[in-house]
Amino acid sequence: MTVYASLMAALTIIGAYIAIPIGPVPIVLQNMFVMLMGLLLGARWGGMSILIYLLIGLIGFPVFASGKGGPGVFLGPTGGYLLGYIPAVYLIGFISHLKPYRMWLDAIAQLAGTLIIYGIGLSWLHLMTGLNWHQTLMIGFMPFIAWDGVKIVCNLLIIKSIRPIFKSWRTNQ
Repeated sequence: MTVYASLMAALTIIGAYIAIPIGPVPIVLQNMFVMLMGLLLGARWGGMSILIYLLIGLIGFPVFASGKGGPGVFLGPTGGYLLGYIPAVYLIGFISHLKPYRMWLDAIAQLAGTLIIYGIGLSWLHLMTGLNWHQTLMIGFMPFIAWDGVKIVCNLLIIKSIRPIFKSWRTNQ
């Protein structure tokens, strides 16, 4: 599981480099991998994976969007989204592993995780930029919601293919 946690942290780093700057909050693929780590690894190991990712960035490695790193990123406009990954991964992992695999449960888990990321991220963006709530939503929510829907659907297709292989491997160990 340690290898999978590290792999998911690495994929999240790659996802952060795939960024389209559209303002203080860029469009990135890292949240797709954040949601996928919760689905694949569950609450405990998904949480470990996101902590690995965030700690690597916190100590200064350029693993966040647009190659940024260091503690200053957490104090900037995207810091809340990054911090929101921790409870989001845990919740996604918890919900998706409540019962045997059900696609609708994974969809609900990702939607709940996305709401957590937006809740913390938008609150932080509002606080750090001093924008009113309408401006905050226009900058930190509206450009991303459709893309996040696409990421959720992609993750549902990916996890449907990967989860049986992953479970097979785990039972043979």
